Amino acid sequence: MGYGASAAPQRRRRRRAEPAQSEDDQQVPIGRILAKPPVRKLARDLGIALHDVLATGPEGTVTRQDVLAAQQRAIGGDTDAAYFPEESPQAPEGLSGAMKSLRDQPFSGVTSDERTTRVPIRSVRKRTAEAMVASAFTAPHVTVFNEIDMTHAMQIVAQLRTAREWADVKISPLAVIAKALLVAIRRNPEVNASWDEAAQEIVYKHYVNLGIAAATPRGLIVPNLKDAHLMTLRELAEGIGDLARTARAGRTSLRDTRDGTITVTNYGVFDIDSGTPILNPGESAILGVGAIKQKPWVVDGQIVPRQVATLSLSFDHRLIDGALGAELLRDVSAVLEDPSLGLVWG
Repeated sequence: MGYGASAAPQRRRRRRAEPAQSEDDQQVPIGRILAKPPVRKLARDLGIALHDVLATGPEGTVTRQDVLAAQQRAIGGDTDAAYFPEESPQAPEGLSGAMKSLRDQPFSGVTSDERTTRVPIRSVRKRTAEAMVASAFTAPHVTVFNEIDMTHAMQIVAQLRTAREWADVKISPLAVIAKALLVAIRRNPEVNASWDEAAQEIVYKHYVNLGIAAATPRGLIVPNLKDAHLMTLRELAEGIGDLARTARAGRTSLRDTRDGTITVTNYGVFDIDSGTPILNPGESAILGVGAIKQKPWVVDGQIVPRQVATLSLSFDHRLIDGALGAELLRDVSAVLEDPSLGLVWG
């Protein structure tokens, strides 16, 4: 049965074919990173992760030259290559300087009233955020604290600063704390491990690559001292100084940030007493060091002024149970309170 006039068949208008873009003209966003397919293939063939590449192309596009430069840094062909160059927009020198430099960038979203600025999450900040989220939601964290008397350790630091043999080395409390941690790890080797989820194995390591957390204008980075367990106190002091200078200059290489085992973070430099540090992914523990301050302390029944600090140790509870974590922190504390134990235990 009909219901009014039947509609005449409509003839579809053929859409004019648009000129195909060549691969070289296409840009494909990868996690907010723009890269042309040939560049993506080059990065994949070279084993370079695009989020590790400093993009210099238009609107943050990763170019072929950017990938090749990242490969050169990764293989160590240029060990001093700038990981985060000083002129990079990801490297502001301060709040006012950051706002000025960001306003000059074509991809920064500064509102007309200059009340807010939107910056792509790239470079150090992006990697730090990814690592911290991965760590927080993968490894069950436990943190233990201990307030200790650092007076004897600080006396050693003061003596070394005036010693002729150490005139060319900048010695800091952090070097002494790092040495105490290494002694404690030697007494408790089970803490130096990692969790291999894929193989369902615990990997116990016979070496220590000691991470030194460094706060820079570009964000937090954690380079590490390779085979720190073999280093003398002097070598630790020199190594920590080198890592700090390189990080502040924005020239830390990717190689220096890989394969860490245990880390030390010193928030005492910001006059903070204590905190709960987050593990670096793949590491078993991180030692936090608070500010060293003069406080009243009981010695032989008498209240006397002493140099006091709070240590905090966060660890992966899959690898380290509470007793072992407490023993590690106890041994670190013991060496710092009585450095002569380092001669006995070391």
